[in-house]
Amino acid sequence: MGHPKFSQEDFLRAALAIIAERGVSGVTVAAVSDRLGSPTGSFYHRFASRDVLLGSLWLRTVLEFQTGISDALDADDGLRAALHTPAWVRKHPDEARLLLLYDRKDFLKGEWPPELRERVAEMTQRIEVRSRKWARVIFGKEGRDEIRLAQFLISELPIAVVRQHLLRGEQPPQLIDRIIRATYRTVLADYRTRKTRSRTQRRNDGQ
Repeated sequence: MGHPKFSQEDFLRAALAIIAERGVSGVTVAAVSDRLGSPTGSFYHRFASRDVLLGSLWLRTVLEFQTGISDALDADDGLRAALHTPAWVRKHPDEARLLLLYDRKDFLKGEWPPELRERVAEMTQRIEVRSRKWARVIFGKEGRDEIRLAQFLISELPIAVVRQHLLRGEQPPQLIDRIIRATYRTVLADYRTRKTRSRTQRRNDGQ
């Protein structure tokens, strides 16, 4: 028996293109197969169902997106991690729309094979661990407040400022980077000032 003509990657790319044009609801087995010019049997050779295809696409996109953030934090560069989002969005606009304009529930449906469920569980656990790492890199501490601030700077703020541009179908302007950079530095400076005041107050109270 010969090798299948269409790879798993071919089907994932076809699904991504359909989402960019018509949204998640436009992704059906027939639509993906028609786009590739493949028989539906080729689809089911690679994926057990439409839900598995969408889940695989979402998971792959999330992991690719997070790689840049992880690399920056491994280098102890919190600001670079915060600026990763607009840079990645400009380079991968279709993937960015998938990840940032749709709810993960649109992709995580149905019965998944155990391997895929395990990968999602591992990813969720890694995000929790990374949140603590974000706090250590930026603030040198893993307290609740530090973790929340780190999540805001690395994830919530960058996503919020690029989303409006994705909704309009445009690339995030360079102004976005300046906003993220200024906010990052302001929050970090404010945190350090408050910590210094707190230490000073404790010393004064102890005298």
